[in-house]
Amino acid sequence: MLTIAMIDARMFLIPDQLNAAGVALGIVNAAILGHGDVTWPAEAILRALVVAGAFWSLRAAYLRLRRRNGIGLGDVKLAAVAGAWLDWTVLPIAVELAALSALAAFGLRRLMLGQNAPRNDRLPFGLFFAPAIWIGWLLQTALWSVG
Repeated sequence: MLTIAMIDARMFLIPDQLNAAGVALGIVNAAILGHGDVTWPAEAILRALVVAGAFWSLRAAYLRLRRRNGIGLGDVKLAAVAGAWLDWTVLPIAVELAALSALAAFGLRRLMLGQNAPRNDRLPFGLFFAPAIWIGWLLQTALWSVG
């Protein structure tokens, strides 16, 4: 997640290889945690598809409304990583944490520069989403160990 965040911050790009590795490792993790129960990796795959589909739909809606891309395909694929690793209850927390962090950073940057942001200003969402996935996983792991 750290590598994804750093690359996205510098290049506005999330490499497909890192997203693919993240999804694959999430499914393997689910298989290990499920102790051979095939429903665990199947649910991880389902979550990955649902979350990526939701981000894809948001990307398509933004493109239709604004006539330009607002969410990169790397972010859509990173959403699949989140789905593979995070439980249904933790997924919205990670997305919200990433969105609020990104908005706060954007607002702070505007405040510090003392100017309005241009309409076409870009923000590397993976910089905020990747750490939020990791924090969500830590939260999820802590909740599972308590319960």
